Amino acid sequence: MESREQTRFWQASALCGVELLQARYLQQRFAPHVHEGFVFTVIEHGAQRFRHRGSDHLAPQGSMVLINPDEVHTGSKAHDDGWRYRGFYPDNAQVLGALQELGLARSGMPSFAVSVLDDPRLHTAFLQLHRLLEDGAEALQQQLAWREAILLLFQHHGRVGEAAAPGREPWAVSCAKQMLAEQLLEPPSLEELAAAVNLSPFHFARVFRRATGLPPHAWLKQRRLEQARALLRSGCSAIGVATQLGFADQSHLSRQFKQAYGVSPGEYRKACLS
Repeated sequence: MESREQTRFWQASALCGVELLQARYLQQRFAPHVHEGFVFTVIEHGAQRFRHRGSDHLAPQGSMVLINPDEVHTGSKAHDDGWRYRGFYPDNAQVLGALQELGLARSGMPSFAVSVLDDPRLHTAFLQLHRLLEDGAEALQQQLAWREAILLLFQHHGRVGEAAAPGREPWAVSCAKQMLAEQLLEPPSLEELAAAVNLSPFHFARVFRRATGLPPHAWLKQRRLEQARALLRSGCSAIGVATQLGFADQSHLSRQFKQAYGVSPGEYRKACLS
């Protein structure tokens, strides 16, 4: 472990500015304070001690801390190495928006009864989500992963009901496929796709997955890779393919291409042109 404290704070532009923090603290002590919105933190290493709702709590590695809006809490280390965590600080509208898309906010703002959550599935979901946001994954992927994590958290621990099963919307799925196929370089957001087919974003994503077996970002990835193969067969260079199809760079194309087809774009192009 490094011997100094580290912090990184940013806003996720693909999620309408949800605030994010990645931190490693050794001596930090948070005075009693509140947040206007929810706090979800994922403990990656060490342990945190904090006071919340009049009681002392211990959050070890592998747990999550859940704080409702406007609840007073503190924070300090509970391990010699301090604690390292990833935090989400959404405002109330950002949480309610995701729940309203599935009709799960009829009774107003939900809340959590527990302060420390021991749920490996949720820990993994929020850890992976935070890393997606940190790495700048495709906006479609970020937007869906956020909604899925919020739904999982509040259905299991926020006392909201079950979401209705997605129905069949063949026209909506067909229209969305066409939009994605025509905009490989700069694909529409989840919100833009849903608005085009007159569905809420989360409902649209679930309908699309039911019909295709893939979420929109994964379907988009497959179309890009199919087009990449065609361009490589025609003699286009790997860097040219990456630029034309919206891959972050040539190495991004190479990783995804090899994961799908078992060979690099260069090897595939050479074999096709020999």
